[in-house]
Amino acid sequence: MRDPEIRIVDDAEAPRAVSIQLTAFTSDPAMRWLWPEPHEYLRNFPALVRAFGGRAFENRTAHVSGDFRGGSLWLPPGVVPDGEALEALLGETLREPALSAAPVVMEQMAESHPAEPHWHLVFIGVDPTHQGRGIGAALLRHALAHIDSQHVHAYLESSNPANVPLYQRHGFEVVREIRVGDSPVITPMIRVPR
Repeated sequence: MRDPEIRIVDDAEAPRAVSIQLTAFTSDPAMRWLWPEPHEYLRNFPALVRAFGGRAFENRTAHVSGDFRGGSLWLPPGVVPDGEALEALLGETLREPALSAAPVVMEQMAESHPAEPHWHLVFIGVDPTHQGRGIGAALLRHALAHIDSQHVHAYLESSNPANVPLYQRHGFEVVREIRVGDSPVITPMIRVPR
């Protein structure tokens, strides 16, 4: 099977790229732990994408399949999420027990990053009606080829244990598992350059 066309998201397409993540993460264990009520998730998740991964749009490291069925947001070495926006969003929208546990989870995620310069995959998702067709794998292959050409590490946090094998097939290795209180497991993973 041929890989779909993968391209950089234009500025005007950013809302459409965020909507891919919104649909892809609808049943994600971590996202629904943060916002268990559907209306809360639908209202707040786009702001999370912007706070955590919005700098991918600014750095032209947000990718989509040509048909907008899948997308990924990568932060290049030295670029970090918008911590102030992230802290404000979580502080204003979460309820207990996530309100107390989320900052600890985020701190442990930050501690799991490699010391070496690295690309950070903050979001990758495929519209659920098109999952299982290799779109996510194509997005990974596209970005990892570029990252490997730079001889730099790649890093991610899997918020869904079901996705860990996909990342392992692409050379990522588990760093640790993070679980705080009743939070779902978050799995930081690293990939050394090939």
